[in-house]
Amino acid sequence: MSGANSVGIIPTTQVPPTDEVIDAIADIEMTRREMEKESGLAASCSSALRKLHEILDREKAALQLHGAGAGHAANVDAVTIEVERVKRLAVAIKAPGPAHRNADPAGRRQESRQKSWQNAQRNPARNKGRRTMGRAGGR
Repeated sequence: MSGANSVGIIPTTQVPPTDEVIDAIADIEMTRREMEKESGLAASCSSALRKLHEILDREKAALQLHGAGAGHAANVDAVTIEVERVKRLAVAIKAPGPAHRNADPAGRRQESRQKSWQNAQRNPARNKGRRTMGRAGGR
């Protein structure tokens, strides 16, 4: 259990989160990863956060209704930690950068393009000789 605790996924409380909540969090994460492949990180994080907030609201309501003894406090903690983790993923993509999606941060692409043509190997000028105006392009 120390492996899960070192990652920071499951909080250490007297009562562990219920299997239902752990399974729901795992299902949401698997769905988020699949969606990330298809739709990108932003869309997958948005969807995962929406689902996690639904579970969080449900668990908070159950905590108020049944009290702390039913394990709902641990469920709230586990879902809150997962929400924060997914928010950190979403913030990583919203870091300050260019205004439009095709722009390269810090203009690195343009800089490398300039270097590539400046350092390109140049063919020496070859002597084409004198050509007449009426000559065809072939040999």
